[in-house]
Formats: sequence, structure tokens, C-alpha cells
Amino acid sequence: MSTFPTRRPHPTRSTSPDQPSAAAAVALEGRSEPASGTAATPGGVAAPGLASRDFLLLLAATFAVFGSATPMLSVVPLWAEHGGSGHGGAGATTAVHMATTVATQIATGRILRRIPASWVLGGGALLIGLPCLGYALTAALPWTVAVSALRGTGFGLVTVAGSALAARLAGPGQRGRALGWYGVAVGLPAAVLVPAAVWAVAEVGFVPVFSVSAALGMLGVPLGAAVLAGRDPSRGRPRTRTSGPVASGPGPVGPDAPGARTAPVRTDSAPGTSGGPVPVRGLPVRLLAAPVLLLLAPVCALGSLMSFLPLALAPQAAPVALLTLSAALTVGRWAAGEWSDRRGGTGRFMAPCAALCALATAAFALVGGGPAAPEGGGAAGTVAAVAAALVFGLGMGALQNDTLVAMFHRTGPERHAAISAAWNMTFDSAYGAGALLTGAVAQTFSLSLPAAFGVLAVLTAAVLPVAAALRLRPSHQG
Repeated sequence: MSTFPTRRPHPTRSTSPDQPSAAAAVALEGRSEPASGTAATPGGVAAPGLASRDFLLLLAATFAVFGSATPMLSVVPLWAEHGGSGHGGAGATTAVHMATTVATQIATGRILRRIPASWVLGGGALLIGLPCLGYALTAALPWTVAVSALRGTGFGLVTVAGSALAARLAGPGQRGRALGWYGVAVGLPAAVLVPAAVWAVAEVGFVPVFSVSAALGMLGVPLGAAVLAGRDPSRGRPRTRTSGPVASGPGPVGPDAPGARTAPVRTDSAPGTSGGPVPVRGLPVRLLAAPVLLLLAPVCALGSLMSFLPLALAPQAAPVALLTLSAALTVGRWAAGEWSDRRGGTGRFMAPCAALCALATAAFALVGGGPAAPEGGGAAGTVAAVAAALVFGLGMGALQNDTLVAMFHRTGPERHAAISAAWNMTFDSAYGAGALLTGAVAQTFSLSLPAAFGVLAVLTAAVLPVAAALRLRPSHQG
């Protein structure tokens, strides 16, 4: 039996927005409603649910950690340029950060086999936060890249452990909403703190921004470690299930109830087994090709924009555009999660949202492209940048959520951890590649940053017919 939530097939799953999916799944299984804060999965396993202490702790830890990590992806390229590294060096800081992130994500399955996911989340927070203080020592490119590499290691731990915990803690019919709310916790600090950090750098300098980022990362350490604290003292080794139904008579109902689960709190093992995590290399390429392809190019554009908008736009335009982009990312991701649970199905938004990202990236290529404002100055450039940021953010946010939920659905609950790793590796590789490509193209060919954005717009548009050839369809597998 699975420790992960699973969706009911559509003929038996309520799609009414007024009827909670968890209650419908429990009723269909012929069991009582679980106690408040928990949700019993169809296989007789209790998931804490979206209102539980553990899920709220996960959201708080995620907010703190991404509040440290995300602003630095825009501030560190500025720091590198401040040290005289040019566009190529600025892009390299993001690329190296994401390269070590992906390398860590590859190994995270083995780490989760031995260490509870909540501890991994707390350890990742430590590696994200504390090294921020090291940036202040020097703006020399080798040192800046080295600090970014260390922080990327922590980011790799956090991304895999966090999204897998979100899926683990959700009840049946709640997976889309769980990932949507997790996306809010990821995106909200970006919406508030990325523009604030760019503004603060101009007003008070880099060192105070580095200090605040370090403090936020350190706050995530105890919050992350507290998720599911005390509920799996055996470090995730499988427990033998006590016979009897989950809710048969008096007694506690939830993750700690007798017979409530057959596998540990860890998020990496195949359900009902004592084996290791499902390897990423064993995932079905045919089912995942379209979501991965539609995610790649838009995320390249996102990495480019988050790294270089502070350099491409006028000082008064950059914070507003980043605020709009980050807020729209959060709204888009949350709305897609709500829709997927209430209306049913996944994959409906992937191609349209990728198209929106291509259009918005093309709009950024035009911002500041005229001879009077070659680097994004002027009121018209500011308005265009904000409009492009709104469209791109909504499309990218919905695309993030829809691709991840679709990948979960197309492979089954026993591969949640492997899918979480694969999705995050795809996202972070593309994010770093986008920053590196933009910096390299701009510096090598002496192009403006908007012209480099245009290259990414073409790449994003090019994936659409390829994805259509793969006969992309919404999937209800799960």
C-alpha cells in the first residue's frame, strides 16, 4: 500500500468544487471520514492533509528557504557585474549554482534512503543560508562562483525533499492543491523579496541583502527539521503494519495510528516495499517526453529573465517587472493546482502556457530595443516590461504546476520521489542553461540583453510543434 496520495478515476471521483475530494475518496472506500488534519488514502494509509501541522511547517520552511535562495539568483549576477565579470560571468554564477543543484538532486534519492526527508530539508536550508555571508568577502568571479556552487548543493536537497514531502503529506484528491500551495510558498518570497532585494542593493548596498538572505535560510533549518518530527525515529526504515483497518474503533487516526501506514515517512521508497528509491533512469520516457519538452525552453527563458532583468531594464523598471513576474508565477501555479483538483485532469494547460511564455519572452526582446532606449529605459519600456512579466509569470506558473502533476499522474504513486527528482533536475538544468546562454550570447556576439532574450523566444516557440507531434493529451492516470 502506498504512503502517497492517489487519485480516484474520474467516473468515481467527485468533480464538484463544493465537495472535498478527500471526503469523496474515503466514502468510496467505505470508511469513516478521518480525523481533522488527516486524510486517509484509498489504500488504507493516512496522509496528514493540507490543514495538518506538518504541511503548515513545510510551507513555512519552504517560504524561509526560498526567501533566501530566490532573491540571490537576481542579486548575485549584479554582484558579479559589480566585480567586473561582465554578462558572461554574471550568467556563469547562476549556471554553476544550478549545475551543483542538479548534481545534488541526482544523489538525493540515495540520501533519502538513509536520512528522513525533513532532515534533508533542514540541512539544505543550512547550506543555502549560511554561505550567503561569504559573498561579502569579495566580488571576484572565482570566489563568487564557488559560494554559488555550495549554495546550489543545498538548493538541490531542498527542491527534491520539499516537493516530495508536499506530495507525501497530501490526501487523496488534494495533490494538485498541495503542489499549488507549495508553489505559493515557493513563489511568494520571490514576489516580495526579489524586487525588494534588487531595490535594496541600489539603496543600501549588497552586504545587508546578503545578511538578510543568510538569516532567512537559517530560519528554515529548524522549521524544515520539524516536519514529521518524532513520527519516524527509525530514520525511515519500514515498519510492519498492525493488522486491522485504519479507523476500526476508538483510537488515534493519522500517521501515528496503529496500522496507519506500511511504509516510512520518507518519500523515496516504493510503497509497501523495503527497497530503495525508484531510479530516475527507469522512468517511462514516452509518457514524460511532452511535459519535459514543454517545460525546458520556458524555464530557460525564466532563468535568463530572473538573472538579467535587473541589468537589462532601467533601475526604476526592474523592481516593478520582477515584482509582477514573481507574483504572477505564484498566482499561476496556485490557480493551476486548484483547477486540476476541482475540474479533473492534468496537462490541459501545458501547451497554451508554453505559447504564452514564448510570446512574453518575445515582448521582453522588444523592451528597450529602440535606439532611444537600448537598455530598457523610458516609460514605454517600463509598461511593456510589466505587461510581459504578467503574461510570462501566469503562463510559467501554471506550466510548472501542470507539468509536475501530469508527471505524477502518468507514472503512479510509487514513483513520486523519482518524478520529483526528474522534474526538479529538468527545471534547474534549464534555469541555469538559460542564464548561461543569455550571458554567453550577449558577451560573445556583442548583443544587447533584449536581443539575447529574442533567441530564447524563438527556442521556446520551436518546442510547440514538436510537443504537438508527441500527441500531448491530458492524463488521468494515478
